[in-house]
Amino acid sequence: MESGKGSLSMSTEDVIEECKLFYFAGMEATSVLLTWTLVILGMHPEWQDHAREEVLSVFGRDKQPNVDGLGRLKTVTMILYEVLRLYPPAVSLNRRAFKDMQIGGTTYPAGVILELPIIVVHHNPDVWGNDAHEFKPERFAEGISKATKDDQPAFFPFGWGPRICIGQNFALLEAKMALSMILQRFEFRLSPSYTHAPYTVLMLHPQHGASIMFNKI
Repeated sequence: MESGKGSLSMSTEDVIEECKLFYFAGMEATSVLLTWTLVILGMHPEWQDHAREEVLSVFGRDKQPNVDGLGRLKTVTMILYEVLRLYPPAVSLNRRAFKDMQIGGTTYPAGVILELPIIVVHHNPDVWGNDAHEFKPERFAEGISKATKDDQPAFFPFGWGPRICIGQNFALLEAKMALSMILQRFEFRLSPSYTHAPYTVLMLHPQHGASIMFNKI
């Protein structure tokens, strides 16, 4: 690829890797996000009710969710953000410094690998408050930028900056669509057999699965 300001090339291998990432983020990440969302809404039926009321007010019980309507689902968005904060699909990211650089007063040489511990930052009480480990979607009521103490930029479940996940918007749109269709048709709760055990195998999964009981409405 050529830009007007110089050569910014991507090899065929680079393009293939980006396509694989798009697919992975849009499928696996969405699956994990939906799993944790159903688990958490099973634990917090009051928020499940709030989300269903919103979905029904926008789409009713029979209308297929569409892009315009999904953009108006504020409560559903808040819930998904809070689930991503507590249970980010990727618990950490690695970045390699391509040149000597200074971050926060510390100089890092070229080639050093920096680990970004997403799940640790997302649970840090100094950033999110003493309720950092609690499910509180209302913290995102004014958007991501206002969710933390002192408006610190600390929410990055899909990464940040120029290397942010290419599939982020696709994954969130899929998750809103699927969750809306579930809420239109079912009430659900956790099975008594469910054991809460987050476990990382590439992504953050429930170690013993997610046993959820559905009732058609």
